[in-house]
Amino acid sequence: MFSLHRYSFRQLLLVAFLLIATLLSAASLRGLFTLESLLRQSSEGARQAVAMSGAAQLLAERSVAMERAARQYLVLDDPVLRQRFDDAAREATDVLGQLSRVPATETWRTTLAVIQAQLRGPLATLRTRELTLTEAFSQLALINTTLAEQVRLATEARNQVLLNELEARRAQLGQQLLGAIVVTIALALGFGLWLARPLKRLETAIIGLGENRLDQPIDIRGPTDVRLLGRRLEWLRLRLAELDADKARFLRHVSHELKTPLAALREGVALLQDGVTGVLSDNQREVARILRHNTDVLQRQIEDLLRFNAAAFEARRLVRRKTELTDLLRRIAAEQRLQWQARRLRLTMTGRPLVAEVDPDKLSVALGNLLSNAIRFSPPGATIHFSVSRLPGRACIDIADEGPGVASADRARVFEPFYRGENQPADAARGSGIGLSIVHEYITAHGGQIELLPDGPGAHFHIELPHAS
Repeated sequence: MFSLHRYSFRQLLLVAFLLIATLLSAASLRGLFTLESLLRQSSEGARQAVAMSGAAQLLAERSVAMERAARQYLVLDDPVLRQRFDDAAREATDVLGQLSRVPATETWRTTLAVIQAQLRGPLATLRTRELTLTEAFSQLALINTTLAEQVRLATEARNQVLLNELEARRAQLGQQLLGAIVVTIALALGFGLWLARPLKRLETAIIGLGENRLDQPIDIRGPTDVRLLGRRLEWLRLRLAELDADKARFLRHVSHELKTPLAALREGVALLQDGVTGVLSDNQREVARILRHNTDVLQRQIEDLLRFNAAAFEARRLVRRKTELTDLLRRIAAEQRLQWQARRLRLTMTGRPLVAEVDPDKLSVALGNLLSNAIRFSPPGATIHFSVSRLPGRACIDIADEGPGVASADRARVFEPFYRGENQPADAARGSGIGLSIVHEYITAHGGQIELLPDGPGAHFHIELPHAS
């Protein structure tokens, strides 16, 4: 059974172009053959018209020669003159054969017979025969005129038939060309839409991989090479999912293996500081303090690592629903009201209501981290500004503060996990360096993008999210 799926994209595309070219070529060749046929008919008609016109003119000339020789023969009774008449009559009869389709030829032949009869007879009837001959040649002149007119009318009729056929062929050719164009457009649209569907599925699958939607199987139907590419993408999806699972499993195992000896270490340091093993000297207490501090730092780093790993894992499991972004920002600001009011900060917000298909919980975490950073770096009495705007099909969120901003050397690495910039607030604990990394994970998981704009003095983060309305 014939199936288009057995052929490759290039083969089907070649078939489509060949079909379209065949249709247009057939219409063009038919038009060319029609034009050649009409040109042949026109040439043949012109040749016949010239021949018949020439024959009518020559017949008139032979008639004049016949009349002159006949009159002279009646008067002089010279056999040479009779021979001249007979020769002219024979030539006229031959010419008359070219005009056989003209109705007046029979009348011309009948009149010629009358003239020939008048050339024979006794001398006593000469006067009567002269009168009859004069009348016959007058009638022959009228017949020649009629023949010329009939030739002209026949030529015009033939030309009109040719024009009518030309018009009919032109209309027929126009309909055929229009039909060929319609069929060509239909074939082009049909093949285009049929071949575009698997390409659209490929684009959707690639976007899904880019947005970490690794839980959605990839099944591309269409030509053989497109289906092969779909199977490669499915293999890539499974491989990426396996690598992500291995990474998450490795982080969990490493974190678990580190937490057990770390807990024992912290307990031992606590026993030393409590003097359970004996009274410590000042140097020993300093060493125990340093050990306690570093175990606390290591504990926080392990917890941050687990938190970042959990955020990266959750970023691939978005639950999208239509969410009004300005309401979401107000809820986030209300949740951190105590923090920004404690530092006497002001929060402003501009923008009209805007709906986007997002995971409100994960987007809240991302925006909450940005607001927490802005609160942490803003000097007392400063202003933090939120704005919501819309581009075609995309929602834009801007968060700007009046803090020290991000050092130029840190801008390229600001979203890297566990990277802490140069400008740290003196009155706050040093951050872990994963807050902006989690923001980046959640925003990119939505298919959006976040960037740090260089229009300080403070930090200005610009977010774009798709599926806005």
